[in-house]
Amino acid sequence: MMPVFLRSFALLAAVMLGTGLSEAATERDLEAPGPLGPLSGTYLDAGKTAPVLLLVPGSGPTDRNGNSASGLKPGTLKLLAEGLAGRGISTVRVDKRGMFGSARAVANGNHVTIQDYVTDVQNWISVIRKETGTRCVWLGGHSEGALVVLAASQHSQGVCGLILLSGQGRPMGELIRAQLHANPRAHPVLPQIDSTIDALEAGHRVDPLTLHPGLQALFNADVQGYLIDVMRYDPAALLRAYHGSVLLVQGGKDHQISPTEDLPLLQAADPRATTVYLPSASHFLTDMPDVDSKTMTGAGLPSFGPLDPDLAPHVAEFVLGH
Repeated sequence: MMPVFLRSFALLAAVMLGTGLSEAATERDLEAPGPLGPLSGTYLDAGKTAPVLLLVPGSGPTDRNGNSASGLKPGTLKLLAEGLAGRGISTVRVDKRGMFGSARAVANGNHVTIQDYVTDVQNWISVIRKETGTRCVWLGGHSEGALVVLAASQHSQGVCGLILLSGQGRPMGELIRAQLHANPRAHPVLPQIDSTIDALEAGHRVDPLTLHPGLQALFNADVQGYLIDVMRYDPAALLRAYHGSVLLVQGGKDHQISPTEDLPLLQAADPRATTVYLPSASHFLTDMPDVDSKTMTGAGLPSFGPLDPDLAPHVAEFVLGH
């Protein structure tokens, strides 16, 4: 079962809410307190009375715009923020502690926990409310960022509601296991993959040097503490415990978060949640021509199409309607 806003509704929303970046919108840097130094973000101000959405990026070295230091440059969060500004919604998109503009916040960006990120979200909520005078802040997270805002919603004051973009429905250990099992190149080392994930789920570290070379980067010693921590969280259970407004956004051509495995778990956890299903959208919510598209750039990295045109209208419609 998948209740959705279909694409035809987005056309009406686009007419009603406007398109493009508003001429009145202004962008500036914003800071929130971090443990050792400031957290850095970008405030795109759509006007005095505009609702405000805090956007939390996904896993790994992903910056406030949704681009990765690994070379993946979809620009998801920046494009979404610009689309929302043209529809009367302000956004704050942020760099995670220890990375990019927030590099001074901690000594090592890998030595973090989900609770650390929750603390940062809480600090951002306080700063945004003081800066804008808004009564509450919408929390939006992409991929692993969706898990962070789910965790933050459990005890944070001043939350308007949640927008989960390509959010996982399974605990991280199950998700990583499923992703690797689906990769034919991983089949020769599946027993080692499974035993490593089992150990991390049980709270035990593994020696990366005992692993196949192709697994050593994924399970390197510097990130095992974070993996042990993040595997403790069940996103469906967190959503079940939250009682506010929720928007679930899922791309039909997402190869990381499954439309048939993860999304139904979130829908079951909160049957009242609104679902936006974008049939041609990738994990990064950019449009892809077909499900098997492997279009690559000259550097061997995937090329990204434009942001799905229905994403910003649907998010705006949801926020402005609640």
